[in-house]
Amino acid sequence: MSDAKHPLVSVVVPIYNVERYLERCLSSLAAQTFDDFEVICVNDGSTDASAGIARGFADRDGRFVLVDKSNSGYGASMNVGLDRAQGRYVAILESDDFFDPQALELLVLAAEAASAEVAKGNFWLYWSGPNERRVPFPVVDAPLVGRTTCPRRDADVAIFFRKSSIWSGIYRRDFLERNGIRFLETPGASYQDVGFNFKVWAAANRATFVADCVLCYRQDNEASSVKSGAKAYCVCDEYQAMTEYVRERFSPPDTTKLMGILERMKLDSYLWNYDRLDPGLRPAFVERISREMAEDVAAGRVDRSLFEPGAAADLDALVSDPKRFERSRRAYGAPGGAVLRYLALGGVPLLADALRFKALGHSVRRTNQEGAAL
Repeated sequence: MSDAKHPLVSVVVPIYNVERYLERCLSSLAAQTFDDFEVICVNDGSTDASAGIARGFADRDGRFVLVDKSNSGYGASMNVGLDRAQGRYVAILESDDFFDPQALELLVLAAEAASAEVAKGNFWLYWSGPNERRVPFPVVDAPLVGRTTCPRRDADVAIFFRKSSIWSGIYRRDFLERNGIRFLETPGASYQDVGFNFKVWAAANRATFVADCVLCYRQDNEASSVKSGAKAYCVCDEYQAMTEYVRERFSPPDTTKLMGILERMKLDSYLWNYDRLDPGLRPAFVERISREMAEDVAAGRVDRSLFEPGAAADLDALVSDPKRFERSRRAYGAPGGAVLRYLALGGVPLLADALRFKALGHSVRRTNQEGAAL
């Protein structure tokens, strides 16, 4: 267990104007069956009652610490928390989510038993109303359960493509520090988890997986769109940072494999971002990512084995005919959109290929559009 001076786990909780949810979040930590932890509440300049709620926990329970800082965004808050952490392991809990009572115990036991740098579990999608409900969300599926692996060297690359649920795992603190795994301090909070998640799987030599759901991931607070031109390209900044991370820290054949994975991840993230953008921002965004993806294809970074027929058609349209790509995305938003998208991208032959692949093919990603295991 921990030494006399330091807890076994440091839990980082980034906080910004979440008074509606914070009490339940922090109470779920106070109620853990495992108690050898500290909670670092990083208040990012909240203007509501959030700081007072966190301060109340710190006053009542010595395991809770409140760190106040001026508002500078999610990535900066997370890095402050990582800098303050003293535990052997680091856990992350978003302030609108909450842990199951046995979450830390399950993850610590798994990590210790496997001498792992990362222990990863599943989580629940959670709605508080109109009727409270939980739906399991599998990022760890049967082929991963109970395994301890080096993801970048494993033939099974599916974990790279699952939802970046950085809060359903724990991480050795010395592993994060040794590998320079931190958060990019870009504005907004939509993409920094993607970079952190990728770096973890890229760098880990020993990652282990459990089937248990350890956390409720709140869906009531999900609706958002991007209306700011400055934030529209944050996803591009994140992928540029991931690319630089691979180039600086790995050598072939790891570099080749990780760059191929990044290119496939990038397409998914760019499409997700495009669909969230204010329509007026979309043409410029497409122009930017079209140039970027064309350069990546020309440089040989794309691994076509990771692209299903529809994804390959999206990539080709982006690179060679951005207007056709935009028509396909408009079609996708209409009734019967999946079929109309295939027709817009490649006509009946692509639709036939996509249907054949769905019936007979095998995607190495084993991941649906929501980032869950198939």
